[in-house]
Amino acid sequence: MLQKFAIRTTVRSGMISITEQVREAIRQSGMRDGLVAVYCPHTTAGITVNEGAYPEVSGDFLRYLDQLCPWEHAIFRHGEGNSAAHIKAGIVGASQMIPVAGGKLALGAWQAIYFCEFDGPRERNFLVKTIAG
Repeated sequence: MLQKFAIRTTVRSGMISITEQVREAIRQSGMRDGLVAVYCPHTTAGITVNEGAYPEVSGDFLRYLDQLCPWEHAIFRHGEGNSAAHIKAGIVGASQMIPVAGGKLALGAWQAIYFCEFDGPRERNFLVKTIAG
């Protein structure tokens, strides 16, 4: 089952937990065991699994990416001015595959699934595919 979720980002760079939406997709699918694929169809955003208990980690994550690839950089040639967002999305990646056991995400105790915005604010979406097995 493939489900599409809309998300509105409100900042240029941010990490938004989508863990509950993914859990809901699993519930709606009725799947007990298998995999769930979470995919971002945007070139300036991504999906990651990371620390979910301490919000400071998301801030640290974003600050590190900003240091690694600052917005204003003399080598960028792309005319829209968002090359940094494209690079960050490439580093983070567009998808995550997570096991499902007994109808529940098999995340670690501290893990959450995040939509990573690098060129907001925008109207975005992400896809969730449940794969029974």
